[in-house]
Amino acid sequence: MRAAVELRVTATAKAVPELRHQLRGYDYDIRLCATELLTNVIEHVGDETPVRVAIVDLGGAGRARIEVTDPDPRGTPAVAVLSAAETAECGRGLVLVSALAQRWGVERGPEGKTVWCEVIPGPESGLGEVCGDPQGP
Repeated sequence: MRAAVELRVTATAKAVPELRHQLRGYDYDIRLCATELLTNVIEHVGDETPVRVAIVDLGGAGRARIEVTDPDPRGTPAVAVLSAAETAECGRGLVLVSALAQRWGVERGPEGKTVWCEVIPGPESGLGEVCGDPQGP
C-alpha cells in the first residue's frame, strides 16, 4: 500500500472546487467521494477546519482509499435514514459515498478522526495523479 497523494487544505466552500480541480487526474468516483467528505467537515465540524485529504492505492485489491481527517474526534458520520427532500441543499453526501464505495467507515485517534471510503476506479481512468501543488493552498 502506498500513498498516492496527501493534501492539506482548509475546509471552506472555496476548497471544495479547488480539491476537485487538484484531483482532476483521478477517477470521477474518487473526486466525488473526496469532495463530499470534505463538505461534511465544513458542515459538521466547521468552516476553516484544517483537513488532511489522502488518496491511497490499495495495490492488488484494485481499490483506492479516500481519507479525510479532521481534528475533531467527536461525532459519528452516518447515512441519513430518511432521504433528503428533492429541494434540500444538504443530506445526500454520505448517501452518495455509501452508494459509490465498496465500504466506508470512521477511525478515531488522539488527534481527530478520519472518515474513509474505498472505491474501485474505472478501468479507463485508473488511480490518476494530483494536479497543482500537493500541499494545497
